[in-house]
Amino acid sequence: MSKILSKYDINIQGLEEKVHTFEFEGDERFFGGFEQSFITNGHFKAIIRLNKNSALIQLNFDITATLELTCDRSLESFDEEVQVSEKYIYKFGDRYEEISDEIEMIPYGADTINIAQHIYDFIGISLPMKKLHPRFRNEDIDEDGLMVYTSVKKQESTEEPKEQEIDPRWAALSKLRMNN
Repeated sequence: MSKILSKYDINIQGLEEKVHTFEFEGDERFFGGFEQSFITNGHFKAIIRLNKNSALIQLNFDITATLELTCDRSLESFDEEVQVSEKYIYKFGDRYEEISDEIEMIPYGADTINIAQHIYDFIGISLPMKKLHPRFRNEDIDEDGLMVYTSVKKQESTEEPKEQEIDPRWAALSKLRMNN
């Protein structure tokens, strides 16, 4: 693990069984510490409330970030404000194991936990799928009907519409209807 990300270690070995509060900050060096970084520039402040007891450690993340994103429509850079509130649980056990997206098992003798990956993931999942510059967000565009492509050209009809031909089987039925 890089030196930059090691700043996000929390020493859990000596912590009392109560609620502890930690504050972390990061900038583009933090985001650059990850191999596949889709966030390259920005800064954040994270407040982590750690509740430790004999069976588990519950972390509550409150993250405020300003990230530089690229607009999907115009390819211009813009700043996006992000607010994140998430939970993560470390359960004490006999080995390291990821149980679910929100729960991880760590050995009873573990000294530290590193929360850098959690902060990065929580910021990442809070980003919108479609990144639009703020000036495009207020436009009322019906994207379902925005573009229509056809492969057959319509020919304009100059003839008068023909009467619809009626199937002879149905013609006999319409005579019955007219007699009544």
